[in-house]
Amino acid sequence: MYKAYFYLFCAFMTVVFMYLSIQTSSAETNTVSSTVVNNTPPTANAPVLPNSQNDSCKVGIGGAVQNNILGIATGVLIDDELCQLLKLSRSMYQYGMKVSSVALLCQDPRVWTSMMDAGTPCPVAGGLIGAEAAAYWQEHPYLIPEGSRYREDYMQQVKVEEPKGDTDAIKNFGLMALSLLLLF
Repeated sequence: MYKAYFYLFCAFMTVVFMYLSIQTSSAETNTVSSTVVNNTPPTANAPVLPNSQNDSCKVGIGGAVQNNILGIATGVLIDDELCQLLKLSRSMYQYGMKVSSVALLCQDPRVWTSMMDAGTPCPVAGGLIGAEAAAYWQEHPYLIPEGSRYREDYMQQVKVEEPKGDTDAIKNFGLMALSLLLLF
């Protein structure tokens, strides 16, 4: 989420610096009607990012901005998680592990939803497939990937709360520590 704001901020700053560069650059003329430029044009070069690698699931984003005084150039590499899932799934399929390759893709809520729409539920850890997997998903709706429209429906049918993690243990420890402090 913060990455998106960072990119929007960089784009905004690029536009601002470009506008200021255009507004502040000027040329002087003499009586012969020739143009004399007092300084060289500013340049800022964006860093080169490896975008052309075929086996990489990274996307490079770079940008630069320059005005008469200051120039800034930056670049970042972003992991494409869907690309990684696809590559892992293809590898598992090539090794003959078809159920495993489908299970990897089922981590994406769009794939999970489309599998249920097709009547072939995603496999479950432990080797459950088909009708057994469908029954498991109805009994454990909190394990359905967030973003799937089935998650809310199943949660309302079962009315099961998601299992709580270590938050209760941390609260209990905090209360115990507070009570010990009050005793002494």
